[in-house]
Amino acid sequence: MRLWAAISLLLLLPGCSGVGPSGFKPVNPIPAAEFSHQLFEETLAAHVKDGLVDYPAIETDDRFVGYLTRLDLVDPDAFATRNGRMAFWINAYNAFAIKGILDGYSPVSYVGRYRYFIGREYPVGGTTITLYDLERQVLIRQFHEPLIHFAIVCASSSCPRLQPWAYQPQELDRQLDRAARAFINDPTRNRFDRKRKVASLSKIFDWFAEDFAAAAGSTLAYVARYIGDPELARDLVESEYRIEFLEYDWSLNGIPPKEVARDGAP
Repeated sequence: MRLWAAISLLLLLPGCSGVGPSGFKPVNPIPAAEFSHQLFEETLAAHVKDGLVDYPAIETDDRFVGYLTRLDLVDPDAFATRNGRMAFWINAYNAFAIKGILDGYSPVSYVGRYRYFIGREYPVGGTTITLYDLERQVLIRQFHEPLIHFAIVCASSSCPRLQPWAYQPQELDRQLDRAARAFINDPTRNRFDRKRKVASLSKIFDWFAEDFAAAAGSTLAYVARYIGDPELARDLVESEYRIEFLEYDWSLNGIPPKEVARDGAP
């Protein structure tokens, strides 16, 4: 059973999450114009290398704690631009995904994924939100931008690599393009057999197929936009490729914290 299909069934249970926050009311708020992602930028630059995350080091870094605190002191709807709001939520997702690991949650098992994505809430803008709702109800529903799928990182080996920098409103378009190209051209995440006409793609392209088809007409047409080899890009569009989806590796994308509860139990 696919992960999100399983989660959708779990969402039918009483008390399960399924909608995002209805409004934000931070206490002693920071004006959106004064909010900065600098603390997260410095945290990632110091503790992420080639996509591998040093969780023990982040756990003791006051900059990360300070950034999490600031996420709860600003109204995400108050940012003046679409890119400002999108960058905020992408960074918030990645920060909360790290925080979940530090708190002993883990998406390795099915039960662990439920607890990690749905059972854990994070403070933002004076309210709380789960990773599931942040992705589905905020990022996907509000922005309709498939590139988001290559920018948010749920702490797993088959996810896009966590970048050693934070997403910034003024650089967001370039950063999202860079993240997409890095992910799509990574042979550990996507592979293309031109002789057999088989595209072995990440499960991300399966889970969010509607998003990619809506943007480009088909998943392969979307993938072709970011392929580094022009001949392969043309071949993906002009030839009949069969798509296979690679098994998703939910193991941790870095050095684990000193104490991690099994299956995400707190």
